[in-house]
Order: sequence, then structure tokens, then C-alpha cells
Amino acid sequence: QVQLVESGGGLVQPGESLRLSCTASGSGSIKAMGWYRQVPGKQRELVAAITSGGSPVYADSAKGRFTISRDNAKNMVYLQMNSPKPDDTAVYYCAADLATEFLLQPFWGQGTQVTVSS
Repeated sequence: QVQLVESGGGLVQPGESLRLSCTASGSGSIKAMGWYRQVPGKQRELVAAITSGGSPVYADSAKGRFTISRDNAKNMVYLQMNSPKPDDTAVYYCAADLATEFLLQPFWGQGTQVTVSS
């Protein structure tokens, strides 16, 4: 079992940087970690993921603007959001997988709201 707690969400203006953090606790060695987001009426979508070895993958919408990183010693994963746009407004969820490096069986955090608006 893994418990995930996100922080760092809030209201930001377009172009203002924001960093999300997620702390994992519990038993088991964490493999993949990642960030998803969801807006009302739409499916939850992957933003970025990172393997236990530090290899990242990004959704097209995040490439060049967002950076995912992790600190395995602290069981933390981060999402640096640069140049956010109003379309990035969503609830952002942290995810962690104990079994695979592909977030196939993730545990979820409760989410943190990110609102990008002037």
C-alpha cells in the first residue's frame, strides 16, 4: 500500500511558474511515479511519468513546458510547470506503481487543484 499526498497547487497567472510536489509513504518499493490531470466531464489524462531510474515521458501538451523529477531517497515526485496556460487548469493527481514501470496499477493521491487564470 502507498499513500500519496500532493501539494503546491493553487491559482497562478498564465506564464507564472508552479511546482507540484507529491510525497509517498507506506510499504513497498515504488517503481513508476507520475502526474495525471482531470477536468470535469473528461477522462483523467497522463501529464508526465518517470521510472524509478529517472527516465521521463511526457504528454505532448507538457513537452517543453513541464519537467518531472523524483527524489527516491525522499519518496517524492515533482512537476515543474513553466509557462502554464489556462488550458492547464485541472485537478492534478499524483500516481505511483509498486509493480510496474508503466503506471499500470497505480495508487492515487487525492489531487490538487491548479487554476491558470489572469
